[in-house]
Amino acid sequence: MSNAPILLMKDRRRDMIPIDKIRVLNSRTRDECQFALNVQSIEAIGQLKDIRVNDKFFPKDGFYELICGEGRLIAQKRLEKTHIRAEIVTCTRKQAYLESLVENLARSRPGTMDFARELKSLHDEGWGYDQIALVACRCAEYVKQYIRLIENGEERLIHGVEQEVFPISFAILVAQSDDASIQNVLMDAFDQGIVNCQNFARARAIISGRMENRKRRDHHGAPPDYTVASLTSDILSTTQAKDSYVREAQSKEGRLFMLLDNLTSLWSDEALMNLLREEGLADRPELAGTYNVATQVTPKGPPER
Repeated sequence: MSNAPILLMKDRRRDMIPIDKIRVLNSRTRDECQFALNVQSIEAIGQLKDIRVNDKFFPKDGFYELICGEGRLIAQKRLEKTHIRAEIVTCTRKQAYLESLVENLARSRPGTMDFARELKSLHDEGWGYDQIALVACRCAEYVKQYIRLIENGEERLIHGVEQEVFPISFAILVAQSDDASIQNVLMDAFDQGIVNCQNFARARAIISGRMENRKRRDHHGAPPDYTVASLTSDILSTTQAKDSYVREAQSKEGRLFMLLDNLTSLWSDEALMNLLREEGLADRPELAGTYNVATQVTPKGPPER
């Protein structure tokens, strides 16, 4: 999108135009409670900012195309006004539409489905991730993940974000799982406080592994459904197995260090060292690895007489 020329206030065209002669190019949803307050404000103190319209096609079809200010336009309609003050520009329809998308993006709260949809709309218009990232003040990977949520997200996943059941950051992680069954288990587990963004990767790995094992074991039909209860049981089993492994490793480590300490004590025994020197075995073998134990350098040479 080429940059629109910057005009001085005195050079801009403004006029009162008929509301019924305005066509909305890119409508967006609004929070009704907040919008009702905006209508009350406009009724009380008037419209403080003009809407922006494109008049390029007005001579042909008799309509202005709205670029930005849909909320103000709807508010004036609810107040039963017939005209609205507007800044009038002349540009291509594509330019007007893109300006409208950028305007909606700027007004959408980051971390919401509205924000994600506006990102996707710009991408659908041919904008690259890097270009959108500059407008959204986010990194290109962030933009790509949000667009992926819209393109691949299950209906329940999108609905959950819109109803604030879980954050969009969690929804993006879930959308990366192509299997709908895995998505449903992860969302149910989040609802029950079992899974969050921090342990998500581990939970998804457990689910994927268990479901794959079930499919391999059951060759005669569909494997049984995997549920949150199954996930809870698997997490418990995995945790117990990990704890058992840690205890076993700690026990073996303790025995190893005890052995190393005893060897160090033997190597400090002068009588033993004299015997080893006589047999040509006084060079202490080097241990592979690093061990936090005391060592003693053994002097070389014949034993003292």
